[in-house]
Amino acid sequence: MLSLPNLVTISRIASIPCFVVCYYLPLSFAHSAAAAIFGAAALTDWLDGYLARRLSQTSKLGAFLDPVADKEFKGDVLVENGKIAAVGNIADDSAEVIDCQGLVVTHGFCDLHVHFREPGREDKETLQTGSRAALAGGFTRVCAMPNTDPPIDSPESVRFIAEKAEACPIHIHPIGAATKGQLGKELTEIGGMVQEGAMAFSDDGLPIMDGSVMRRILEYGGMLDKPIINHAEDVYLRDDGVMNEGRMSTRLGLPGNPVEAEGVMVHRDLELAKLTGAKLHVPHISTASATKLVAKMKKHYEQISAEVSPHHLYFTDNDLHEFNTNLKVAPPIRSKTDRMELIKGFKTGVIDCIATDHAPHTIEDKESTFDLAEFGMIGLESCLGVVLKILVHEEGIDLMTVIKALTVNPRDVMGFNSNLFIDNAPAELTVFNPSETWEFTKDDIYSKSSNSPFIGKVLTGKVKYTVVKGQLTSV
Repeated sequence: MLSLPNLVTISRIASIPCFVVCYYLPLSFAHSAAAAIFGAAALTDWLDGYLARRLSQTSKLGAFLDPVADKEFKGDVLVENGKIAAVGNIADDSAEVIDCQGLVVTHGFCDLHVHFREPGREDKETLQTGSRAALAGGFTRVCAMPNTDPPIDSPESVRFIAEKAEACPIHIHPIGAATKGQLGKELTEIGGMVQEGAMAFSDDGLPIMDGSVMRRILEYGGMLDKPIINHAEDVYLRDDGVMNEGRMSTRLGLPGNPVEAEGVMVHRDLELAKLTGAKLHVPHISTASATKLVAKMKKHYEQISAEVSPHHLYFTDNDLHEFNTNLKVAPPIRSKTDRMELIKGFKTGVIDCIATDHAPHTIEDKESTFDLAEFGMIGLESCLGVVLKILVHEEGIDLMTVIKALTVNPRDVMGFNSNLFIDNAPAELTVFNPSETWEFTKDDIYSKSSNSPFIGKVLTGKVKYTVVKGQLTSV
């Protein structure tokens, strides 16, 4: 197909003999000319992908989004024995063919922030049911938070999760608790937990309030090159708040959680990270002030990353007017101003990752008065439809930017291999329709719980297939 992106690619190929000839010409400017041709060719490598995305050009072979190379191309992928055997135009009559016309093929999504509740609350979720929910959302790899019962706060408990995850259809990586019992006082055996497979450390759900404890955690994390994740809320400022403090909380008569509760904690943690030279990952950022603090620190210190959850991009506190307990989350759904700053922060690269904060609860946990209901919502199955609807179709953000936040960027934060479109790499693929409009219903939920505020919402972008651990799953 002689589209503009393909013509650009052809021009790059045609430049090869020109480069060779110039390089060997017995002229004083030959090497400079060859360098100029090489530079122009390198530019076209970026340009063809950019044009393809902007012009929304597809072929019957399907579009590949390679977020590592920042490139879109058309072609086939051959998977043999669970590994990438070839990428390009492939002729293999013996292979099973999956028609991806009109679809996008990319790296399997990676979620840095899920709660699978095992051990202790298997009535809410298990590693197996959480895996099914992840596959439905296009996620082939997730990181599980340690606030289980008992918490994942020892090498033995990390080993329990790692070994049990081997039988699951996706890759599940344990995040270890930063303090024993998640009490915020005594550090866990961080070194031993790393040896058993812990990828990061967090007391998620329970902020580490003691600054000296947080400093020591960051120092240990820095020595082991592991990110530290702290639930960004000052519990004293949050107090008994159950929703964003503002006009709507006053109207509803509910205790408010001020934006300063997040801002104060984020500011402290950013400064401590810079002091210790450690990696700090800011989870589920929800406020304009915290987003601006991260943006400011990133100008001076590179070891900072941040994530945003789909529900904070979609809802505002005005949506709580019907007391829907599925919208009770921590940190709370914030104001329109905060929501727009989060979108801006994502556009500008301040926010690196999209993470669901998938938090399943039983019906009994949620069918209560708003003040007594548990915090949290599920989010794996609805994630892609939410973020494409808001970020791509409404805000006009480039699809590649969003896919990077679901694939490469979270892998980079955790130190996973992110270059997945190479020969002999384990196949982790997600195939989705970026423009399909669909209504999210209870039938789309694979989690053991159903506490989603997106039920009945019309979303855009739907997962069709995943490939991971040698298995093809049709959604």
